[in-house]
Order: sequence, then C-alpha cells, then structure tokens
Amino acid sequence: MQTLKALNVAIPLVFPSLTVLATPNDIDTLKAVMPQSTQSPNFNYQIEQQHAKEITMQSMTLNTQVGPIAANLYLPKGNNQAPLIVVTGAWTSVKEQMPAVYAKAFAEKGYAALTFDFRGWGETQRIHSQTQPFVEDPATKTQDIIAVLQAANRLEGVDASRIGGLAICASAGYMLDAALESSHLQSVAVVAPWLHDKAMAAEIYGGEESTSRLIALAREAKQQNEPQLIEAASLENDNALMYQVPYYTENNRGLVKEYDNQFNVASWEQWLTYDAQQSALKQEKPVLMVASEAMALPQGAHQYLSNAGDNVKAIWLEGITQFDFYDQSKAVNTAVQAVTEHFNHHL
Repeated sequence: MQTLKALNVAIPLVFPSLTVLATPNDIDTLKAVMPQSTQSPNFNYQIEQQHAKEITMQSMTLNTQVGPIAANLYLPKGNNQAPLIVVTGAWTSVKEQMPAVYAKAFAEKGYAALTFDFRGWGETQRIHSQTQPFVEDPATKTQDIIAVLQAANRLEGVDASRIGGLAICASAGYMLDAALESSHLQSVAVVAPWLHDKAMAAEIYGGEESTSRLIALAREAKQQNEPQLIEAASLENDNALMYQVPYYTENNRGLVKEYDNQFNVASWEQWLTYDAQQSALKQEKPVLMVASEAMALPQGAHQYLSNAGDNVKAIWLEGITQFDFYDQSKAVNTAVQAVTEHFNHHL
C-alpha cells in the first residue's frame, strides 16, 4: 500500500490561528508561532487532584442497540438524581483524554457525566473487536452517540429525563447530527467545534486532486484482508496522521496509556465527504458553541451559525487555541462555566 508521504498528500496540522495545509517542512515555522500555553505541563494531573475528592467514577459496559460500549460514569457526591451530560471528544480520541477533563469538571458542578469509547476505539474495541478498527466514520460515531443516549435511561443515580450532549472538536458535528435523531437529548453544547463540509475539506486537504487520492487510498484499504493502519500522532514519523502535533504527542497531556494512537486509512472517504453543516437548517434544540478565532476551524462555526436559527448561540473567546480547549485550565474553566449556564437553563 502506498503511504501518504509517497502520494505527496499533505495532512493539515491543527495549529493555533492556522487553518492552512502544512507539510513536514513547515514544522519549524509552525512551532515558532505556537503559544506556550499549548505546551503547559501537568494540567491533567491538576484536574485529577482538583476533582478527586468531589466525585466518584464508575467504569461500565453499556449494552446498547449497536453492541457493547465501554463507558465511564462520573457522579457528584450527594446528588443521586443529577442531570446527565454525555461527553465526546476530538477525532481518534478515547474517553480518558479531553472527555475525561470535561466530565470531571461537570461532575464537580453537580452534573452526572458519561464518557465512552466509540466502536473500534479504546476499551470498546478491546471488549468487542471490529474487523476494521480505528475508523473515523462520522455516521457510525453518530449512531453510537444515539445508542448511548438511549442506554442512559438504564443508568442508576442520574435523571435520564434531563440529558445534554457536550462535544469537543470533530465530534461536535456528530453530536449535532445525533440531536436531530434522538429524543433523549434535550440540549447540546460544542467546544472548539470542527464543522467542515465537503468544500471546506477539499480546501483544507489540498484541493480536489489531493482529496481524490485520499479517497482512492481509503477504497483500496477497504479491499485489503487486514486493516491498513498508520500512526495517529508522532514526533518522529512524518507519515503519521498528526506529525509533531502537541497534545497527542505529550505524555502528560493526550498521550495517555489508553490512547490507541492509530488511524485506519479507510477513514478518509467518510471523513472527507462528511457534511457537518447539514444539521444547521434543521436544528431545533438549544445549542451553545464555545469558540475562538484562534481555534482550528473558526469558519466552520461561523458558517453553521449563519445557517442556523436563533436557538444556536455562540460565545467567542479571545486567543484560545484548539489544544488549549482540550486541557488547559483557563480555557477549560471558561468553557465549563459557559456550558454549565447553558445546561442550567435548558435541562
């Protein structure tokens, strides 16, 4: 199988204030403009210590309409019927990364919070393996969210009549799609949303010729007997999906032991042809966006807002980058406060 490097396909790096394509030769330039906040150490540890005495966490396997789903339920002590927030994360992520940071923060605010691994990812893949794991498939992930929302009715210690969805980065589109289909979801918030459509994807990934090569690569991968996997994030492998990108390559941030750090090449067709904008015109539930012009894809948020009704509102923060939103104290606390107020009003 040809590698991405051999195909001369440039993968966009999600660096602050940059939404253009970057090749490995651009890395030094990009790193020079990265604010130090993206490299801040030990935040996950601080979050753990801050919340550890205030909440409990239960690991479980949810029996859902799409099969077993591994999940973690965070509960605030002393609140046995708390409203529930289902939290999902960025592409290739697992429940122990940015979803855990937000789930712990919301549990401290008095909400129950549920994180889970999608089919083919993390612990869910280990308990019920898929023949094509590590596929970033928006349609499948949307159906997983819907299935988890339905299964949440059987959870103890939560008020399943009040469920909100919080999505970070790529899963913002999936959660907004799920809101159209699931009667269990009353309200949605998205943080640092990545909301591309086909036109944006073509621009981001180097034009129609480049995206066509990636789609062809995906179709070829689907015909193979074994999954065609590449490293998701690496400081040394320039064929990785995210080469020399922070957070995912940092042991004290996103490079947790549970992270699969793999990406199935078969993902490209579903990812590049996905339209996260299509739900805007049909969206009727209350939605809050927490965004920044310095995040990875601000134009996606702007376009969604321009097509949506008054039920979709946004708070724009200044100078907060994509990776800041994942685990940095100031960004997370500001986002959590805004989303808490939104859910207090709409759940």
